[in-house]
Amino acid sequence: MAGKAAQRAVGSGTVDLTQGPLFKNIIKFTVPVILTGILQLLFNAADIVVIGRYGSDTALAAVSATGALINLIVNLLVGLSVGAGVCVARCFGSRDDRGQHEVVHTSMLVAGVGGVVFGLIGFFFARIFLVWMSTPDNVIDQASTYVRIYFIGVPFSIVYNFGAAILRSVGNTKRPLLFLVIAGVINVAFNLVFVIVLNMDVAGVAWATAISQFVSCILVVAHLLRVKGAHRLQISKLRIYGDKLKQVLVVGLPAGIQGSLFSISNVLIQSSVNGFGDIAMSGNGVAANIEGFVYTSMNSFHQTALNFTGQHVGAKKQDRIKLITGICVACVSVVGLVMGVGAFLLGKPLIGIYEPGRDDVAAYGIMRMSIISTTYFICGIMDVFSGTLRGMGKSISSMIITLLCVCGIRVVWIYTVFEANKTLTTLYLSYPISWAICVVAQLILFIFAYKQMIKRARISEMLSAEVRGEPDDKKVE
Repeated sequence: MAGKAAQRAVGSGTVDLTQGPLFKNIIKFTVPVILTGILQLLFNAADIVVIGRYGSDTALAAVSATGALINLIVNLLVGLSVGAGVCVARCFGSRDDRGQHEVVHTSMLVAGVGGVVFGLIGFFFARIFLVWMSTPDNVIDQASTYVRIYFIGVPFSIVYNFGAAILRSVGNTKRPLLFLVIAGVINVAFNLVFVIVLNMDVAGVAWATAISQFVSCILVVAHLLRVKGAHRLQISKLRIYGDKLKQVLVVGLPAGIQGSLFSISNVLIQSSVNGFGDIAMSGNGVAANIEGFVYTSMNSFHQTALNFTGQHVGAKKQDRIKLITGICVACVSVVGLVMGVGAFLLGKPLIGIYEPGRDDVAAYGIMRMSIISTTYFICGIMDVFSGTLRGMGKSISSMIITLLCVCGIRVVWIYTVFEANKTLTTLYLSYPISWAICVVAQLILFIFAYKQMIKRARISEMLSAEVRGEPDDKKVE
């Protein structure tokens, strides 16, 4: 009852994640995040299914070739939304209403301006980037069209991501889910109309995505404008608060840089896949889309670890962070193994949904899934540690480890091992090997950072006890 009372006390639509039993609260928080991610992927999968069934012969390969490029450009700002979420969570945990207000208004202004800038970059340089990726001549025109239209919607997508991060940081995971359902249904409806009825092919899928991004942006902003609590958005008060921007950047910029450089390694891998032709590209793209359901389910525990840790740091309840991490690692391992192995075992019929009757495409897709999907749980563990470390304020250290152990190893692998044995199997092996090495390094960093945090917390308690004039046994306690 005490936990529920505390949750009600902090305001409508918010949840104090530092109160109550951890396992139960972690599951309650994570399930809506998982559903949000899965629904988003279902709507994105609808793009692939529609274009694969009703588009031109090379349309699927064209859309599949753009994912790594899009992620490369937008991941920097999406990473900053992580910083915004962590900062709001800390302020929420410490009951710092003014801090929440300043972080929200700084973050949403950065999202709007940054989204426009990155949208323009993607729009005007799309073809150049695709040429650099060695995109085949028979798909580059369609791929360029898709990327240009997609980036028209990027500013709206960035604002939505920031708004959703703010809501999750105060324990509200249901609203982002609702907004995504509405936007996703609109996306599917426009897909069917633009591609099947109007024969717009790749452009139709891209416009449907851009429109749905606009809808999700409007919904999250409208909610933040009327929500009760310190995280309420007021357009007239949008401004940059220097200290809050610094805090967001300290956490979010390393996450964004990590995401972008992650994408660079993926761009190199995609470029290598492109060298095997459009059938391999289609199989790789479909398999990656299926694996996305596994990844987004696992990455939900990254969001959980991030927000739970952030609120606990703000509330000075650091002693529970080890248990939070352990629960999230156990959950993400189970989810990753069950879904990853299940996706591989059902690989052929699942790929057949996207490309019916194409055994050649299915063969390439299953080849990828046999290596990546079955070992995906390792990536989930890596992401949980990354989320916990960011919530603890170790974003830069986590970034350096991830870049060295994942991106660095993949780049070296491509130019050494893959260069010596140019097969897709050799290429795909770079994924689980780099994940495993990174998990070991992050575990070592977590143990060290956790011990340091507990030590600092105890010293702070002792100093506070001395100021209050409490006896020695209280100081130690």
